[in-house]
This record gives sequence, structure tokens and C-alpha cells, in this order.
Amino acid sequence: MLAYLFLLLRKALERAENSRRDAYLASAVDMGELERRMHSLEIDA
Repeated sequence: MLAYLFLLLRKALERAENSRRDAYLASAVDMGELERRMHSLEIDA
């Protein structure tokens, strides 16, 4: 039961992180900034 709750929490945190990244990328004003942001996210991963 505890393992199941842990998996649910982990999935929820992953979804939240994906939403945060999507919002960050979507706020880029041009393609150059979008590419720079994508590159910075790849480096941090």
C-alpha cells in the first residue's frame, strides 16, 4: 500500500514538473529563446 502511494506521489510530481517546463518553454518570445531554453533544460536534466 505504501509503495502504491509512493508511486502515485511520484507520478503527480512528474506531471507538475512537466507542466512547469511546458509553461517555461511556452513563454519564450521567439525561436531563438525557445531553443536556448530547451538547451538549458537538457543541461539541467
